[in-house]
Amino acid sequence: MSTYKELYNKEIVPALMKEFNYKTVMQVPKLDKIVINIGVGEGHTDEKYIDAALKDLEAITGQKAVVTKAHKSIAGFKIREGQSIGVKTTLRGEKMYIFMEKLIKIALPRVRDFRGVSKNAFDGHGNYTLGIKEQLIFPEIVYDDVVKVRGMDIVFVTTANTNEEAKALLAKFNMPFKK
Repeated sequence: MSTYKELYNKEIVPALMKEFNYKTVMQVPKLDKIVINIGVGEGHTDEKYIDAALKDLEAITGQKAVVTKAHKSIAGFKIREGQSIGVKTTLRGEKMYIFMEKLIKIALPRVRDFRGVSKNAFDGHGNYTLGIKEQLIFPEIVYDDVVKVRGMDIVFVTTANTNEEAKALLAKFNMPFKK
C-alpha cells in the first residue's frame, strides 16, 4: 500500500474534518484522479515524436497512455481533423498516489531554480493544474534516449467544492506551494 494513501486516511482526513468542520467523512475532499497530458506539436508531421512521447509517458506513469487526436481542423496550426496531436493518461487509485508521491518527493525538487508551484492554478471547482517544462525531471527518463525535450500538463482532479478546500488537501500532501 502506498504511503500517500495511508497519509490521506490517517492524517489528512481528520485534519480536514477539523479545519472545515465537516460532519461526516464523506464530505472530506479527496483526490479523484490525475490526468497527465503531453502536447506533441510535430506529431501531425512525424509519427516518431508521438511514439517517443508515448514511451516517455508510459515510463513515467507505469501505465498505458493513449494518443489524442485533433477534433477539428485548424489552418493556422496546419492541423487537420483526426491527426495525432498528443498523448495522455489518467491515473486513479494506487498508481495515482504512487505518481503523486514521486512527483512531490523526487521530480519537483529536481527542477532547476525551483521555488514552489503556483497557488493560482486552481480552476474554481477544486481542480489544480501544474505545468512542467521538461520530462527529464523524472528519474525514469534516460537523457540519452530523449528524442525531444517537452513539457507536460498534470491535472489533479479532486472532489473539493472550492479552491480553498482543494488547496488545503494538496498542501496536506506536502505540495510545495510558493510562500
